Amino acid sequence: MTKKKLLEFRADFLLLTVAIAWGVTFLMVQDAIKTVPVYAFLFWRFGIATILMAIIAYKNYNEINKESIIYGIILGIFLFSGFATQTFGLAYTKSSIIAFLTGLNVIIVPFLAFVIFKQHVRKMVFIGSILASTGLYLLTMSGKLTIGTGEILGLLCAVFFALQIVFTDIYSKKVNVFMLVLFQFLTVTVLSLLFSLNSENTTFNLNFDYTFLKAVIVTSIFATVYAFLIQTYMQQFTTPTKTAIIFAMEPVSAGIFGYFIGNEFLSNIQIIGAIIILLAVLLAEIKLKKE
Repeated sequence: MTKKKLLEFRADFLLLTVAIAWGVTFLMVQDAIKTVPVYAFLFWRFGIATILMAIIAYKNYNEINKESIIYGIILGIFLFSGFATQTFGLAYTKSSIIAFLTGLNVIIVPFLAFVIFKQHVRKMVFIGSILASTGLYLLTMSGKLTIGTGEILGLLCAVFFALQIVFTDIYSKKVNVFMLVLFQFLTVTVLSLLFSLNSENTTFNLNFDYTFLKAVIVTSIFATVYAFLIQTYMQQFTTPTKTAIIFAMEPVSAGIFGYFIGNEFLSNIQIIGAIIILLAVLLAEIKLKKE
């Protein structure tokens, strides 16, 4: 195995741990937002993550420049827009439909990478993205897919998350990764605060109970600081399309964790969907000789 391939494999493995972290914390977030408004939760989650990231990155402050600030803000806008459209979409249609549409970024990423940025997409990776979409449909869908406000917002959510993945691939190779992540977090924090103050009854006067504190602390550390720092750094060694396919493992890990910890039910169709997604991730690792 060449050094380049070894670095790519390590990057893919660590990105898989990110998807697992997001999936494992899904139940915590779901429980927390039953009593805490969504944007208030995002504000506290990313606010704490910003503080932690500022501490972690203190040795890199000399790398702050106009590009790292601008690129971080752009990524932050994409990330927050993904959360915002996903949240508003849930008000108009079923969560299972939004989950499936959000996961369609696995198809949108290679399209953006190829059409806009002229990046080569390997055949097995493209096949993997199609398989992952099929698996997502079987794993998450439990309603009739129509074209309405919720569905449009779900598709926009997928586009924003896809843009965040594609542009992370580009920006992470141009500026300091720590500064890029820091300004991304700061942007999401500020936007979450503004949306919370404008549309929710409370932002600071919350019930800081065990459920909220556990969710916000765990997601801040593992699902935010660890996850996005790993994503941003490791995307230097792999492709955005493979990243999207690997991130399709998030609902798989959420389903497995929910089954064993949350006593949630997984149907045979959902299990088949999860297996197909796992197969898609494995296929994406195969490189044909001609490619």
